[in-house]
Amino acid sequence: MYVGIDVGTSTVKAAAFGAEGRELAVAARPVGLALHGGVVEQDMDELYGAVVAVLEEVTSRAPEPIELAGLTGQGDGVWLVDSEGRPVRPAASWMDGRAHELVDRWLADGTFETVFRRTGSAMFPGCPGPLLAWLDGHEPKALDAARAALYCKDMVFQRLTGAGPTTDVSDASMPFLDPRTRTYDNRVVELLGLTHRRGLLAPVSDPVATARTRGEGLPAGTRIANGPYDLPACALGAGVTSPGDGLLIVGTCLASLVATTDLDLTGEPAGLYINTDRPGHWLRAMPAMVGTAALDWVLSTTGVRHEEVDGLLAETPPGANGVRVLPYFAPSGERAPFVEPRLRAELTGVSLESTRADLVRATCEGIGYAARHCLQAAGLTGTLAVCGGGTRSPAWMRLLADVIGRPLRVVEGEVGARGAVLAAAERYGVALDAEAWTRPTAVVEPDGGRAAYYTKGYEEHLTRLAEARGRARA
Repeated sequence: MYVGIDVGTSTVKAAAFGAEGRELAVAARPVGLALHGGVVEQDMDELYGAVVAVLEEVTSRAPEPIELAGLTGQGDGVWLVDSEGRPVRPAASWMDGRAHELVDRWLADGTFETVFRRTGSAMFPGCPGPLLAWLDGHEPKALDAARAALYCKDMVFQRLTGAGPTTDVSDASMPFLDPRTRTYDNRVVELLGLTHRRGLLAPVSDPVATARTRGEGLPAGTRIANGPYDLPACALGAGVTSPGDGLLIVGTCLASLVATTDLDLTGEPAGLYINTDRPGHWLRAMPAMVGTAALDWVLSTTGVRHEEVDGLLAETPPGANGVRVLPYFAPSGERAPFVEPRLRAELTGVSLESTRADLVRATCEGIGYAARHCLQAAGLTGTLAVCGGGTRSPAWMRLLADVIGRPLRVVEGEVGARGAVLAAAERYGVALDAEAWTRPTAVVEPDGGRAAYYTKGYEEHLTRLAEARGRARA
């Protein structure tokens, strides 16, 4: 039996799988976010406690001994720990916006573009470069006390195994790793004013390095692999490995990824190239800041329950009776397929005749347009898989297929945890049938007429977006 651990932003999950990839048991625990004035932080001890709890629950229900575990989790942010992996301060989340002024300055003086041309990483306020620079200027004592600035899964891995601080090539991709040499680019560290903090960057581990657990959550001595982080783990779990094939993750973050062997650092700096365990293979990622979180906000504001969404989508036609939503709700603006730290959501076309159904459909359509924009920018040419919490709504999946204009290979279940296990199996030389593990649960075809309608709607979306970006910069 195999266990995958997925340490998400709002939920920590563990899933047990049989040899053929069937989910045998799943456990989940919510974890909190502290939001105040653009600052978004997490309690590392609370999060690690949730990891141990879900592992204990899954292992107690496991019908067989655990052969192997894989670990994945949210990317970006700054997770400062001491030599024992204990928190020096709360983790700064990838959703944190306090460093937006630094990103603004780097956009203006060319630093932002220079970093992208060297590493393929378009920085945003919640990624480690700006956050570390902000902490260096405002909380230097926290950096002085830290042994390492880790990513989420790395903190969990260190505490589960007792190993020293380490990360993998996927998490290290943003923003310091040179995708050609797969080593840290010291010039980028220098450009961000962090040369004196270079020692906080965790060593990038060999993908085949092995580790065993200490006995918290999992039986002592269980083999475990660290990473990749959640976006590339989901790509593996959805079977997206061939160049041109893509994945759309309809979760808290709306993430679009396309597998590629082409490293193109020209064009508008946006998104990132995620390094994989296979040198010369990357994921061109356009992780928009807000996905289901945008819909959640609208549902909460209008008093609509999640189970009502499918019915409401059926109550109003494509175009939502003129209601339009630009779904850029994140306090740190947007990061893909462009970077605008000051961009905010816009709701237009509302009148006294507008209904809750109009608002819900307009939000779902706006998220769909944002996804289409990201996938187009990432270079999608092949098949498209989709996973995440949004797949639980069949009506939204049909709407997304229409808006994007492509068939959707829906992959349900714990896709990130599944990908973490497949990565661990590859690293430990354990033979698993990846095709069987990643088989889609359904294929949703677009409707020709609605797809044509939404193609026109997409062009209108891009026009409104350009106007909103102009206002954000004014």
